[in-house]
Amino acid sequence: MDRYGVVGNPIEHSKSPQIHAAFASQTRQNMVYDAFLVPKDGFGDFAQNFFNKGGRGLNVTLPFKLQARQFADVCSGRARKAGAVNTLLIGKDNKIYGDNTDGIGMVRDICKNHQGQFRDKRVLVLGAGGAVRGVLEVLLDEKPAHLNIANRTVEKAEQLASLFADCGPVSASGYTDLDGGQFDFIINGTAASLQGALPPLAPTIMAPGAWCYDMMYTRGDTAFMSWAKAHGAAKTLDGLGMLVEQAAESFFIWRNVRPDTLPVIHMIRELLT
Repeated sequence: MDRYGVVGNPIEHSKSPQIHAAFASQTRQNMVYDAFLVPKDGFGDFAQNFFNKGGRGLNVTLPFKLQARQFADVCSGRARKAGAVNTLLIGKDNKIYGDNTDGIGMVRDICKNHQGQFRDKRVLVLGAGGAVRGVLEVLLDEKPAHLNIANRTVEKAEQLASLFADCGPVSASGYTDLDGGQFDFIINGTAASLQGALPPLAPTIMAPGAWCYDMMYTRGDTAFMSWAKAHGAAKTLDGLGMLVEQAAESFFIWRNVRPDTLPVIHMIRELLT
């Protein structure tokens, strides 16, 4: 069997083995996929050993995405722009190829699974960390009217806006600078709502019919989703679909087969309840 896996620290929470087992069963792929807990200073040694022993591909989660980018011999354009790699593949030339599937995972979840669309929309992204950096290029490829990155530390948002300025109309601000503006899409890229916290947001920033999307997910509504529902969002979504869709893109990169994601999203949702 071809060997794949996910590497992280911690890793016991990962749903990736269940997701890829479902993909493999559905598409009749002869493969095995495991979760690997790796010491925080041991990623390079583990990955080299994994591929030397015939492993075909790895998913990479925290805290190793930057190390995976350095480990890869060749990175895709979106991985270079994201500054991080979450998917590694050994090619026929024995080079290690790195990609980042987070952005395409989120956009496919919103646009394919929920029939949303970003074209000509005013988009607000909350946060300026690695999760946000990983999705900005793909979001801007969808041709929004404008995208604003808001962050507590404005300088970090400004750095991202400058980095992605060549991809589309993007600006930066602090949270308190949003008063008076309105947005059709608000995407939470911070992990704060998993701890019940929220950025200081005025509910007036939601335009009529606004959608709110939390890149995080939990058993019930996140704090951000609860805030959005309480203030009249037309649709609120969490990041579970993004998790499955980014896995499906990795699976496609590895196996050249695109699985049906909706039944897998439903399966993982049931595991959370």
